[in-house]
Amino acid sequence: MKLKFLLILCFIWSFTNFSQADDVGNDVSFYVGTFDVIDKEGDDKSSLVGLEHKNPDLFKDTFLGRFSPISGGFLTGNNSAYLYTGIEGQYGLGPIKILPSFTPGYYHKGDGKELGSVLEFKSEIKIGFDIFENSKLGFSYSHISNNDWGDTNPGVDNQQITFSKNF
Repeated sequence: MKLKFLLILCFIWSFTNFSQADDVGNDVSFYVGTFDVIDKEGDDKSSLVGLEHKNPDLFKDTFLGRFSPISGGFLTGNNSAYLYTGIEGQYGLGPIKILPSFTPGYYHKGDGKELGSVLEFKSEIKIGFDIFENSKLGFSYSHISNNDWGDTNPGVDNQQITFSKNF
């Protein structure tokens, strides 16, 4: 119960705008893809749809790059759900952005794959392209696992196509 409360609190916190500037907005991403893309039996592979949020005001420049908190969640076609909050790096090569992230989160099995724990960790790499002013199109690949902290640890690999807009 404490973990659920903490994740919900972090998710709400990420939507808070601490900046004095009113013209910056928030970065919201919508994505669709495949959950458990390399499932050998094919019984757990499913579609997924998700939403992610970043507050550009909370970016921090460090010697390792530019980082910001992210929060989001997705639902699968098998009624599984994953809510997460964590950190994302941002590295730019002209109009191309490389966005690695790490996000712990809460996993609900629904009718989908048993991952062994409600606490799961998502590692993701996303490549985004500026398509219009304040809009990006991207492709990402992620792995969700519980680091052998659960009863089992089958893990899942996912791929998504993402559309991001700064409002």
